[in-house]
Amino acid sequence: MPVKDELARRRYEKLVDQLESLMRTVLRPEYQGYYGQLVLSSDDLANMGELKDVRRAAREAGRRLGWKTTTRLVGVRLFVLDEREAPEEIEQLAGDVAAAAIDRAREEGRPRG
Repeated sequence: MPVKDELARRRYEKLVDQLESLMRTVLRPEYQGYYGQLVLSSDDLANMGELKDVRRAAREAGRRLGWKTTTRLVGVRLFVLDEREAPEEIEQLAGDVAAAAIDRAREEGRPRG
């Protein structure tokens, strides 16, 4: 029986490593590690194993990154989010980036005359 436990432990550690890598990839350098958000599709989840194991591994990967990790299942997608409060300067930068994106989207949606 210990062999089975060892295999499960290795599989779990591999999943944590995989999720940590994905979570690092989605971080924007200018946000200095804050505002992490990973969205896993139903296909991603199907390839990773049971939902409860993926959620637990995502929380572990988040701890490694210093995140205050939460997971939310919305429809067939799993959102892995960093809910830490960002420093004021990072919060301001993120707000400016979001406002610029909204402005661009509005401009692109306007009819050209």
